[in-house]
Amino acid sequence: MDVVVIGAGQAGLSTAYHLRRSGLSFVVLDGAARPGGAWASRPPTLTMAKVHGVFDLPGAHRAASPDDPALPASEIVGRYYAGYERQFSLPVLRPVSVTSVSSLPDGRLRVAGSDGRTWTARAVANATGTWTRPHWPYYPGASSFRGWQLHSSDYRGPSAFAGLRVVVVGGGHSAAHVLSEVADVAASVTWVTRRPPEFRGGDFTPDDGRSVIADVDARVRAGLPPLSVVAVTGLGYTSVVREAMEKGVLNPRPMFARLVPSGVEFADGAVEPADVIVWATGFRAALGHLAPLHLREPGGGVRMDGTRVVSDARIHLVGYGPSASTVGANRAGRAAALEIKDLVTAASTRPAA
Repeated sequence: MDVVVIGAGQAGLSTAYHLRRSGLSFVVLDGAARPGGAWASRPPTLTMAKVHGVFDLPGAHRAASPDDPALPASEIVGRYYAGYERQFSLPVLRPVSVTSVSSLPDGRLRVAGSDGRTWTARAVANATGTWTRPHWPYYPGASSFRGWQLHSSDYRGPSAFAGLRVVVVGGGHSAAHVLSEVADVAASVTWVTRRPPEFRGGDFTPDDGRSVIADVDARVRAGLPPLSVVAVTGLGYTSVVREAMEKGVLNPRPMFARLVPSGVEFADGAVEPADVIVWATGFRAALGHLAPLHLREPGGGVRMDGTRVVSDARIHLVGYGPSASTVGANRAGRAAALEIKDLVTAASTRPAA
């Protein structure tokens, strides 16, 4: 076929919508068992009242705005995405995890799925995001800690932390979400961050958004890995952050030096006892399946021009770098579809050798 889209989150569905309008043949391969993208894996305690909002998918007149803000975002967004796939007859196959993308001698791409099937295409629009690749930083003594460690992506609500001493690591919204809920049931809560958190007051204006996009775009054009969202935007005063502040748990301590069997030890030798450590330390782009194409630059990232990989025009990354937001993903999907249309058209009209 002409195109394989990998991932059916906001970026993948946006790309599929515009590919449908372009007339190209395509398929969407999604590793999840049900619609919803990364939203489907969010904890049930993350309700619609706590999220920043769900941006409309292209061509849809109404986003997933529930009548009951207490409903889980995973349920609402999953329902919204499922309806969108049906509305536009998008050819989504799931669950199919892509294990590799490689070049064929004739210039096409071979996409291998976890179920043993393969697809060939002239272009790939990769929209795998970051959710499947949580970042676990290494600290000395990690294997000696006798308690429970989990990444925030595995957090499913506060009930499991009742009566426990909890250390939450990370300076972003995921950390604030865990802190705001666990504080109600835990014996103690300690917040540690690698750098002092930067709280952003006031509205996030269009000029602020353009500045953030420009900063991220400059990094990916230079072949550097994109920074985390909070590293660029700061920690806004969302309802979750305000709730955590009201409970008195947003009191950051500097990062500990090591883990010890009973807890964490700081640089001055002080030990904070802990039963649980929650690593709210973000994610990295899930691009391992593209390794056979050797896209990474010496700086560790993938050099981009818009959504197109500079070293391989057949590959577009949507939801990566400056398009790693709901608004940016929609725009990136359209841009990728237009460029891929031009690429496929040029290839089909090129005289045979």
